[in-house]
Amino acid sequence: MPSGIITSIACLKPPEFCMPTIYCFEPIANHQAEILILGSMPGQASLSANQYYAHRQNAFWRIMAELLQFNPEAPYEEKTEALKSARIALWDVLKSCQRQGSLDAMIEKESQTVNDFQSFFRIHPKITRVFFNGGKAEACFKQYILQRNNFSAIQFTRLPSTSPANARLSFADKRKMWHQLLITGIR
Repeated sequence: MPSGIITSIACLKPPEFCMPTIYCFEPIANHQAEILILGSMPGQASLSANQYYAHRQNAFWRIMAELLQFNPEAPYEEKTEALKSARIALWDVLKSCQRQGSLDAMIEKESQTVNDFQSFFRIHPKITRVFFNGGKAEACFKQYILQRNNFSAIQFTRLPSTSPANARLSFADKRKMWHQLLITGIR
């Protein structure tokens, strides 16, 4: 199934309780990647734009632009190239799920399938640090991936979600925490 595609599924529940199945994007990565940033699943704005973190109020690209010194309004291809130049890969923990809307809290737990991280880390052997963009990404990774695999050479760290739904932290607080934790991995 192509990434980002939303499909209808046969649902045995009443129609108002049926959710579409959504699929993540392909990873943004090259073989030089040393850092992997993981989200849970793209939101509706990202799925519509076919771009990671496309929601205008998501802080991800503004934070990364300041950290890596690129224009946050640059075309998407330039932003993803800036990540790859900094040896940063980007992907999602979930391969597919059923979710109404964009909130992680709306993901139907029984519908979650995860990406193949054994193959990903085999193809990207230089990755030594994984940063989770929020709690859902970390929880899914720990539940479905870490329990079944040995990634002892990799350090895992949760960062605050850059989503606008994470309103408990200001942009300045999110930026400060991301910069403090990411800067050591980049330099």
